Amino acid sequence: MESIRLIVFIGIFMSMAGLEAIFPKKTLRFAYQRWPANLSLLMLNTLLVRLLLPAGAIGAALWAEHHHFGLLTMLPLNHIWQVFLAVFLLDGVIYGQHVLFHRVAWLWRLHQVHHADRDIDVTTGLRFHPIEIILSMLIKIVVVTLLGAPVMAVIVFEMILNGMAMFNHANVKLPKPLDALLRLLFITPDVHRIHHSVLIHETNSNYGFNLSLWDRLFGTYRAQPDAGHDAMLIGLPEYQQDATHHLAWMLRLPFKKYRIKAQK
Repeated sequence: MESIRLIVFIGIFMSMAGLEAIFPKKTLRFAYQRWPANLSLLMLNTLLVRLLLPAGAIGAALWAEHHHFGLLTMLPLNHIWQVFLAVFLLDGVIYGQHVLFHRVAWLWRLHQVHHADRDIDVTTGLRFHPIEIILSMLIKIVVVTLLGAPVMAVIVFEMILNGMAMFNHANVKLPKPLDALLRLLFITPDVHRIHHSVLIHETNSNYGFNLSLWDRLFGTYRAQPDAGHDAMLIGLPEYQQDATHHLAWMLRLPFKKYRIKAQK
């Protein structure tokens, strides 16, 4: 199963990188200069999760299944519906977690590593501080256990999570009719790009990573950036002159003194 997940990950990454090269949405300021640090952070995070939480969310699902524990085990649903409902609920939890990481000051310190990237492309979707990754995995383990999510649901969800993170961060220009159709249900690159704007009211919108339902339901959906996609500035305003695409800078960022207050 790990080999299948790795193959899917590499396939989506290469597909998005290829589409970015052929159909770019924006001219990037730093482009491939950022890739070594962003991908190094991914490898560091993968290693830490394997060392600290080797069982992960799949292990939590196996434990819940063995002990018949969790909400979904109490509902009169067949396995397919349990999988579908678990994936749907986990999607909503990730939306809520994302909002939380913006609203709580010490969590924002961690999450700003992701937003400090001054370009947005497929590697931005893999750029998170190690402590945020560990916290996210712990949250996922708790939620999977409480839900009693089936193992298959967790496997499917994690592949969707990784795949959609790469897709909606990709610097890809989708045909307008296709984007308009997809965003009715999903978070497209044009939808999520707004979330990486330097303007705080735009950063505090479009939190979803997969379904656009949650942003529409909770009033955080924004259809277009104020300045348009071509002119909008990416990143955090207080770090526009910093070495944001250096690994050491990213690792130290949460521990630096605030330049502005956490976003509200």
